[in-house]
Amino acid sequence: MDGQTAPRDRKLKAPIVTLKSLFPIAGWAPRYTRGDAQSDLVAAAIVTIMLVPQSLAYAMLAGLPPQVGLYASILPLIAYAVFGTSRALAVGPVAVVSLMTAAAVGQIAEPGSAEYLTAAITLAFLSGLILVAMSVLRLGFLANFLSHPVISGFITASGILIAASQMKHILGISAGGDTLPELLMGLSERVGETNPFTLVIGLSATAFLFWTRKGLKPLLIARGLRPRTADMAAKAGPVAAILASIAAVVGLGLAERGVKIVGEIPAGLPPLALPSFDLGLWQQLLVPALLISLVGFVESVSVAQTLAAKRRQRILPNQELTALGASNIAAALSGGYPVTGGFARSVVNFDAGAETPLAGAFTAAGILAATLVLTPLFQFLPQAVLAATIIVAVLSLVDLAAIRRTYAYSKGDFAAMAATIFIVLGVGVEAGITAGVALSLLLFLWRTSRPHMAIVGQVPGTEHFRNIDRHAVITHPALLSIRVDESLYFANARALEDAIYDRIAGNPALRHVILMCPAVNAIDASALESLEAISHRLTAAGIGFHLSEVKGPVMDALRRSDFLDHFTGRIFLSQFEAVTALTQDPGLTGPDVPPAPSQPADRSAAPGRTGEPMPPVAALP
Repeated sequence: MDGQTAPRDRKLKAPIVTLKSLFPIAGWAPRYTRGDAQSDLVAAAIVTIMLVPQSLAYAMLAGLPPQVGLYASILPLIAYAVFGTSRALAVGPVAVVSLMTAAAVGQIAEPGSAEYLTAAITLAFLSGLILVAMSVLRLGFLANFLSHPVISGFITASGILIAASQMKHILGISAGGDTLPELLMGLSERVGETNPFTLVIGLSATAFLFWTRKGLKPLLIARGLRPRTADMAAKAGPVAAILASIAAVVGLGLAERGVKIVGEIPAGLPPLALPSFDLGLWQQLLVPALLISLVGFVESVSVAQTLAAKRRQRILPNQELTALGASNIAAALSGGYPVTGGFARSVVNFDAGAETPLAGAFTAAGILAATLVLTPLFQFLPQAVLAATIIVAVLSLVDLAAIRRTYAYSKGDFAAMAATIFIVLGVGVEAGITAGVALSLLLFLWRTSRPHMAIVGQVPGTEHFRNIDRHAVITHPALLSIRVDESLYFANARALEDAIYDRIAGNPALRHVILMCPAVNAIDASALESLEAISHRLTAAGIGFHLSEVKGPVMDALRRSDFLDHFTGRIFLSQFEAVTALTQDPGLTGPDVPPAPSQPADRSAAPGRTGEPMPPVAALP
């Protein structure tokens, strides 16, 4: 064997568990300054203003009493401040997880019942346990099975579904349905019952919130306000909508005219709650809890890493699993429901200048104060305004441009995205994301089962080798160099065999085959058997079979098998070394073998470029 050195004797060190690794707060708290505190307090004030109406709205979306959204925004923020590694991630109820909660718990109990709340609390607890277990077992890689097109399609479809589900509150009618066709059918059947006062409130609130999101800040800056002050005022848009609508309901007596209001919200501290430990309920919630955990983890880590990169900070995904798990357990113990890191609130937290996770703890204190003092104010809040808050928030998640970009780039990824969207809209959220993941894996298996393979030749004057169909290169009629651009495993091992056998058929001048492996990162047992079969068959035909550019980990795996004991060819460090050595083989000269060329062949020549034409193979582009 050429070009291979014995591996160094290394011992893998187990990760060292320290106080700072378990509790990241121990790392930054000793260095906390007054300036950090000022920045965190300002950020907390802005996020609190945003979170109070959102928390009420998302609880309604999840089919829970409004105060549950506030409960889910207090202890989880404190838990994340202790365990989290992101300086800006804001944890709490989000639209997609609220929808998934409603879909999961709605199959078990009736919304508004005590059993429904118990199931939601249990779902949060179970999700927290799953996330912590994933952290202990270092299973964060499982989230990689949720491809970006699937997640993007899922969030887009969920945004459309959520917006459609809130139209009944905008219209002031009763309409059910879990899928988009059911929702549209229910709305069309009851649209004649629309309450005009509710419709005016809902449309006005929606238009106002859209305007404050896009147009209020530039207007205030043009009027002379500082950017940060203008930004705070724009973020307070939902609060202004809430106060104006409450004043309208009270002043005009709209509750007596059919405008549905939130009703009495109990004030006080979040209650100490315990999940149900009924085994049957856990079995029913296990799959939804797993999906919520994976979706929440992917969303949180994506947001956290994006924001951390802007400040050149580092996120530890495995520790984020612990932090999110602790946050969900904290939500369950305080009467809340599943939470995760939200994109909008985290960006607001970042833009507002949050320096440490303590900003989240300050936000929790602000929401706790609102829970204790302001809940009587929300009694006359129209449900239409909360629905408008949800609609404005989720429509920002709908990314139709991503569908167009994915279609242009990869039809396979587009198929997974489209399937996710249509199944979420037509069947449900759990079925949609499950189908999207399954289709992504099937497409991956299909693509990798047909790996790209190329016949390569030497670029004149260099030691580089490139595809003969793309470059003017030098080849030797007695040498066949094949580059495989994929790891070898059970799904594509036979394709490699067929490609090589097709190339040697009817080519009596061939003396050596070199398998070039720069892109092969792994070879499984099935592919190893295929390599052994190729070696035996070529040896029996009087053709040498060799490998080049085998990566170190792959070589280590081959050494652990008996493949090298029976391998009759050679393993070269580089393709140039392989061609140089084999072209010096005396067996390559003779009446039926023309000499190696010294110049690249004409690109209009046969596929082999030099010597006798090689038969074309469709599998080798």
